[in-house]
Amino acid sequence: MAKQNVMPQEAAIGEAVSKTEAFFENNTKLVICTLAAIFVIAGGAYCYHKFVAQPRIEKAADMISEAQYRFEAANPDYELALNGDENGAGFLDVIGSYGSTPSGNLAKHYAGICYLHLGNLDDAAHYLSKYSPVSGLAGQIVNAQNLGLQGDIAVELGEYDKAVKLYAKAVKASDNSYTAPLYLRKQGIALKALGKHSEAKEAFMQILNRYPASPEARDAEKLAGAEE
Repeated sequence: MAKQNVMPQEAAIGEAVSKTEAFFENNTKLVICTLAAIFVIAGGAYCYHKFVAQPRIEKAADMISEAQYRFEAANPDYELALNGDENGAGFLDVIGSYGSTPSGNLAKHYAGICYLHLGNLDDAAHYLSKYSPVSGLAGQIVNAQNLGLQGDIAVELGEYDKAVKLYAKAVKASDNSYTAPLYLRKQGIALKALGKHSEAKEAFMQILNRYPASPEARDAEKLAGAEE
């Protein structure tokens, strides 16, 4: 009678527990092997990071520092910073050997700038577009610069619609009084080139309203007035 009073839900739970216990009893070897495999995978991930990934990250950081030194020199040699020589690696070397590392990602941004200085817009656009956004305050500024430079290239190519979208993304990527008004101004000018004067005025007015102390605010009112 006691068995007849067991609630259906409780009976179902009990049956499930029994089946689980039976599974472990009948498949002990399989369970042990599976658990071992999980630990091997976890251990392998740790070993990969320690003995493979981390050394690659460190090597890439060493390589990019050589290219950055040439890039940031008083008289930058963008060709040398890009391609390197027997005395040091270039950004393309970092990308080729360690493109998946943080330094390899940053090298793509630098390579795009180098190509831009060298007048090669196609390769500049290619490498800038390969850069992946990163987190952190400094990262946000680089993210915004990357999008802004892509916008500048689009303007050079007469692709104003594309430039407007890229500048808008640049504003959102790092909404601060240093970069945002710069890209809002460029966005407004690109909108003017498209004949979208009311939208251009809106961009200029955003500078005045949101970043009144920025250098771009000095002529934003004039630019906005010109759109009336």
